[in-house]
Amino acid sequence: MNFSIQPQLENERAILYPLQPNDFEALYEVASDPLVWEQHPNKTRWQRPVFETYFDGAMKSGGAFRIVDKATGKTAGSSRFYDYNPEDNSILIGYTFYSRECWGTGLNPSVKDLMLSYIFQYVDKVIFHVGAVNTRSRIAITRLGARKVKEEEVAYFGEPSRLNCIYEINKTDWPAQHA
Repeated sequence: MNFSIQPQLENERAILYPLQPNDFEALYEVASDPLVWEQHPNKTRWQRPVFETYFDGAMKSGGAFRIVDKATGKTAGSSRFYDYNPEDNSILIGYTFYSRECWGTGLNPSVKDLMLSYIFQYVDKVIFHVGAVNTRSRIAITRLGARKVKEEEVAYFGEPSRLNCIYEINKTDWPAQHA
């Protein structure tokens, strides 16, 4: 891998800072709202011990971000790059969550656009694992141009496996979606 999966990224809407250990409290403040996790595969991530496991996985991934909404200057949530696969030149984007005040504001598509525009300089395919019951995220990912390719059980870091829908966006399709 000749690229960083944890650069600082910025556009007009957001700044993605490489996740640091001292970001825990700011992210937990967002994550402690049970409604944030209502449709996620692990609905108890709002509980501090469960979120600590999530955060530990984020730190160990080496590709996690603290997302700051530039309009408010507040921590808005997190996302990450993970599981780079050199054989098919792919990477995953996921483990994303946002505060409810950011829902429906266009922040998520702006962040995903930023992440995809960056990573498609280096990979040919981006894969997303989305919880099968997470309707909100499934709709959001299709709006980006991702297509569902299958369903499978996915084991999250430190958590039991859950049924996920697997979505993909290929580099060759991205310019058409991005234009």
